[in-house]
Parts: sequence; structure tokens; C-alpha cells
Amino acid sequence: MDSIILKTATRYIYPVLIVLSLIVLYRGHNLPGGGFIGGLIAASAVMLRALSVGWDGIKGSRWLDPFKLIKVGLLVACASAFVGLFVKHTFMEAVWAPTWYLPVLGKLKLGTPILFDIGVYMTVLGFAVLCAKSLDSNNN
Repeated sequence: MDSIILKTATRYIYPVLIVLSLIVLYRGHNLPGGGFIGGLIAASAVMLRALSVGWDGIKGSRWLDPFKLIKVGLLVACASAFVGLFVKHTFMEAVWAPTWYLPVLGKLKLGTPILFDIGVYMTVLGFAVLCAKSLDSNNN
């Protein structure tokens, strides 16, 4: 059953949820939020899109392969722990890049905690999409 209202709403809500998940991801290494919550928001956006167009409609997205997202996410999260070992000789020590000042965003602070959060984001997104796809009775 096609729902014009759901498809139209998803067209506008999907990008907003993805941008919101990236904002929560970025602000999470200093404030509440982070990779887990950001990944859940992104997964809810993907599930909303799957409800509106079906899993076959989003199968063409190469970045949305759940197993690849989980593998790369775990690799990025684990690799971020070793950066401190090589730079400061301490495992999981935070290493920060120089602070940048951007006109619209203000102070941009990047370091290994954001790498860890990106890995968690990708892992949570992949796992949630994998769980949702496994619940679909029409999915092969």
C-alpha cells in the first residue's frame, strides 16, 4: 500500500534527521550525545525511509551495507584508541588537533574522541539497520 503522505513527509524529514544525527555526533565528545545517540537517530531516518519506499528502494545505497558499516565502525573505534599509544605513549589517551575557527560554525575542535564516536556511530547505525532488515518478512 503506497502512502503519498508518508513518502512526501519522508522526503523532508529524512535529511533533517541525518543532519541532526551528525550534529549530535559532533557535539557528543564534549557534551551529552555522541556516536550512540547519533547512530540511533540516523538509523531511525533510514528505517523511516524504508517504511516509505521499502528496503528494495534503498538497497542501491552502497554506504548502507550493515556488515560493512559494523566492520568499518569497529575498526575506526579501535584505531582511535591506538593513536594515543603512538603519540603520548598511553592507550586511549585523547589526542587533539589544533583548534580551527570557522565563520559559521565557530570553534572546531577535532581529536581522537570524535574518531571513536564516528566508529560507534557507524557500528550502531549498521547494527540497527541489520536488526530492522531482519524483521522485514519480505527481505531475502
